[in-house]
Amino acid sequence: MEKHKIKILLAEDDQNLGTILKAYLEAKGFPTTLCPDGQKAFDAFINENFNFCILDVMMPVKDGFTLAKDIRKVDKKVPILFLTAKNLQEDILEGLKLGADDYLTKPFSMEELLLRINAIYRRAFDGELRGSEKTFFRIGQYSFDYARQILKIENQEQKLTSKEAQLLKMLCDRVNDVLDRSEALNKIWLDDNYFNARSMDVYIAKLRKYLKDDPQVELLNVHGKGFKLLVTEDRIT
Repeated sequence: MEKHKIKILLAEDDQNLGTILKAYLEAKGFPTTLCPDGQKAFDAFINENFNFCILDVMMPVKDGFTLAKDIRKVDKKVPILFLTAKNLQEDILEGLKLGADDYLTKPFSMEELLLRINAIYRRAFDGELRGSEKTFFRIGQYSFDYARQILKIENQEQKLTSKEAQLLKMLCDRVNDVLDRSEALNKIWLDDNYFNARSMDVYIAKLRKYLKDDPQVELLNVHGKGFKLLVTEDRIT
């Protein structure tokens, strides 16, 4: 999707910061709707079409985590970036568990915000932007449509988040071989720091749960190295 088509929902209760962010984003070509609390932001999300959400964690009426939960009930795919004043592991992991794509800890530079938005959006729609790559896989009894971000077994479909889909694709590309932990962190999370590593562990646990219905398929931790998608009989195709 072209940049001018990316419409951003910005939920930020700090009026000064929100006004500055909105002006900056619109100067960079992103139409932006600013909402001062979580409830107004959710109302706007329901009534308008947004391609990207930037949510402050600490907001009145409805906090960023609750807002993200509500948004995910409506749209499981739209990218979400959290803004947080707290550099606490629990807050960061909570947001990532809710399906956020990334977070920024205040204070941050405008340049960093723009880089994160572009990276997240490119990652979220990677299947559309890189159509020449293989996007459909069979994993034992499962089928995985990377472009549509759908994992299916028999009549059961699991809609994946952008990070879940990209991580599973990297595992599929290296089936029965080790996916290096640092490689995945740097490609998907853009940094292999501690918090991102913990976040990736959460996503691995989710993928392992999604793949549990086929005993031929295992998602293994390889100590000190990374992860391995092991398909014991029907190899991935």
